[in-house]
Amino acid sequence: MLVEEIMKTNVYTLPPTATVADALQLLKENHIRHIPIVDTEQQVIGIVSDRDVRDASPSIFADHTNYQAFNNEIQSIMSQPVTTVHPLDFVEEVARVFYDEEFACLPVVSENRLIGMITEKDMLYTLIQLTGTNVQSSQVEIKVPHKPGILPEVAAVFGKRKTNITSVLMYPYNDDPNYKILVFRIQTMNPLPVIQDLRDAGYNLMWPNNIAEPKV
Repeated sequence: MLVEEIMKTNVYTLPPTATVADALQLLKENHIRHIPIVDTEQQVIGIVSDRDVRDASPSIFADHTNYQAFNNEIQSIMSQPVTTVHPLDFVEEVARVFYDEEFACLPVVSENRLIGMITEKDMLYTLIQLTGTNVQSSQVEIKVPHKPGILPEVAAVFGKRKTNITSVLMYPYNDDPNYKILVFRIQTMNPLPVIQDLRDAGYNLMWPNNIAEPKV
């Protein structure tokens, strides 16, 4: 999946000469948490968060509040330089950037111009889509040898039952490089027949692992 498939294109921006008051109003009116700061050519030169604006705003609890702070230019508090991503970047790779750098959002830039924005919430929703948990389905986890061809081999068991697979994930089995876990989400509310097929084929089910095999 590419960034351009999940990014928001309706991005609210401000020029660097906008004031703290302008930023505060924009954040409140549009219920957003970050504002890219752009120049006249829509190039990203900075970014401010709701926390930046809140910290720069005068306190209503101070005895001698200087409301002149609302008139300070936003470029005085913006973060720079700004890490950006390209619309053709893979979402899975961008997720690593979010994790490693602890970002809450990333501007999307093409030909040096801002064209979109991607947030932590976008990434979380994308994860939900990729794992198939947004559709009614059943989950099956299988411990398999880490060898070429194992995925189509296991998938063939579902195919015999004409069971629709909505998503497939793969992750390591503990620290053992000889095995991995395959996670299938299948579109059936009664997975018992295909689970029995998997057991009959000799596969080790990690989930569901509490369903007793039927008596012969």
